[in-house]
Amino acid sequence: MTSATEFEANSEAGEVPTRLRPAGTHAPQMVGQAAGPFDVPAATSKDPSLRDALVTGLLVIYPTVATVAAIVAGLFLASANGT
Repeated sequence: MTSATEFEANSEAGEVPTRLRPAGTHAPQMVGQAAGPFDVPAATSKDPSLRDALVTGLLVIYPTVATVAAIVAGLFLASANGT
C-alpha cells in the first residue's frame, strides 16, 4: 500500500511517525465483512448438518464400499480364470 507522506531517513530517534501504533494496541477490525471465495465463513451452529453427513459419506463410506467391491470383483475374476 502506498502512502502520501514522505519518509525521512534522518529523523530524530525519539520521533515516532504518526501512522505507527504502539505494540500493545490492536488495529481496528472491519465488522460485517462477507467472507471471500477463499475465506472460511463463520460457523453458524455446532450441530451436525446434512453437509457433514455427505462429506462423511464421501470420505469414509464410499472408499470402504469401493474397496470391498474391488476385492469381490478380483475374487470373481480369479475364479473365472480357472485358477
